[in-house]
Amino acid sequence: MKNLIFIITLIVVVGGAVATVLIYQKEKVETVEIEAFFNNSEFDPEFSCNKVFPVKREIPKTQAVARAALGELLKGPTDADKKQGFFTSINTGAKIQKLIIENGVAKVDFDEQLEFQVGGSCKVAAIRAQITQTLKQFSTVDNVIISINDRTEDILQP
Repeated sequence: MKNLIFIITLIVVVGGAVATVLIYQKEKVETVEIEAFFNNSEFDPEFSCNKVFPVKREIPKTQAVARAALGELLKGPTDADKKQGFFTSINTGAKIQKLIIENGVAKVDFDEQLEFQVGGSCKVAAIRAQITQTLKQFSTVDNVIISINDRTEDILQP
């Protein structure tokens, strides 16, 4: 966890004398480091479908840290990450509708974009691995249940 502080000082000099001193200080922003899990063509050149690798992200501290981690996952890899071989199997535009963590089980519900035109067992396994490992980094999560519009049975089919 890091505390960031920003101070901007503006000094206006008029005729050789200091006329105004303005100091702007933004409150301390506490941050926390999380991981989003992506596929990687460098670490897994054969693409084993369910192998994912962590990418560290620093985010503002929040009580909803698991949801924030999923948010970082849905943003996808940065350009710098892509240069290192990271890529995502998750469709652009997928949204989290609900996330509940109870008794070690994370239940995450997405909109239909998560499975839009998703075909093949390998891609389905990769999507599930990315979501599951991103959530299982937290000690409060042992298992993950993924749903789409509250459906669990017929989703992410190959």
